[in-house]
Amino acid sequence: MKVLIVRFSSIGDIVLTTPVIRAVKQQLNAEVHYLTKRSFRGILAHNPYVDKVYTIDKKVSEVKAELQAENYDYVLDLHNNLRSRQVKWALRAKAYTFDKINLEKWLIVNLKVDRLPDTHIVHRYMATAAPLGAAYDGQGLDYFIPEEDEVAMGALLSTNVLGPVADAPAYTALVIGAAHNTKRLPTHRLIELCQMLTGPVVLLGGPAEAEEGQAIADAGGGHVLNTCGKFNLNQSASVVRQASRVITHDTGLMHIAAAFRKPIVSIWGNTIPEFGMYPFFPEGEGRNTTVQVEGLKCRPCSKIGYQRCPKGHFRCMEDLPLQAVQAGLEKMA
Repeated sequence: MKVLIVRFSSIGDIVLTTPVIRAVKQQLNAEVHYLTKRSFRGILAHNPYVDKVYTIDKKVSEVKAELQAENYDYVLDLHNNLRSRQVKWALRAKAYTFDKINLEKWLIVNLKVDRLPDTHIVHRYMATAAPLGAAYDGQGLDYFIPEEDEVAMGALLSTNVLGPVADAPAYTALVIGAAHNTKRLPTHRLIELCQMLTGPVVLLGGPAEAEEGQAIADAGGGHVLNTCGKFNLNQSASVVRQASRVITHDTGLMHIAAAFRKPIVSIWGNTIPEFGMYPFFPEGEGRNTTVQVEGLKCRPCSKIGYQRCPKGHFRCMEDLPLQAVQAGLEKMA
């Protein structure tokens, strides 16, 4: 059996498909191929359950002929958009498509009518593969880091924060970025949070957060190290893997942290965990503490996010109880 799995973006969504990859490979002994965007290839390139990764920059036509030559038995469409429909039309293989529950999301965002299923998105991804005979194995998410991308945290912290240490000490990874501003704490609140924390704190984010990360580190205290923009995704994943605990917004590194079974304090702004994308752990291993502003009538204001609060007050983050973040960390100790 040869199966093509399709998910073009983004980091977190692709990581959340890894139980499907594993189940199809292990349970069906299938040859598993994956189609995604080129910028996300590194998430899958070292996954031992993926036999081949195909990528596009923008158009399905870039790989159409190659995909047609593969003669797939099945296509699992875990994206369900125009591009993925183009793939299915081109291949004419038996296809199964992920339900994005767009109507239910529209109802909760626009009318505050809750018809959301009480089901994590991983189980909805798995339902797409059920007709093939694949079932969730209870083992959580996967993330594989190549050896060359492992970060020597002991040397990094001893050089920048602690003074000489033999091994990497316990530290908190704080993910400051997110794809949309309404999903993340503003700078002054991140500084306040860093000032509350004890022990080494390592800030994680992309190039877009580099300058802000340095400002947070400068104001947050000598125990805070900014790595924003200094590492690629796999290196940032290595920092998360070695952390003793992770504080994160609703973003890709949150799901990578869950893949490594890390204790997590997840911070929620305009989005809500009820969308089904909260940290996903193996069965019996709930290690997430959710922190959000309860009872705020304007949440969720979007299923994704905005660059600025549409109401102008940004109470979902300005009023977020940082003491609850600290309490969540203490519970992990």
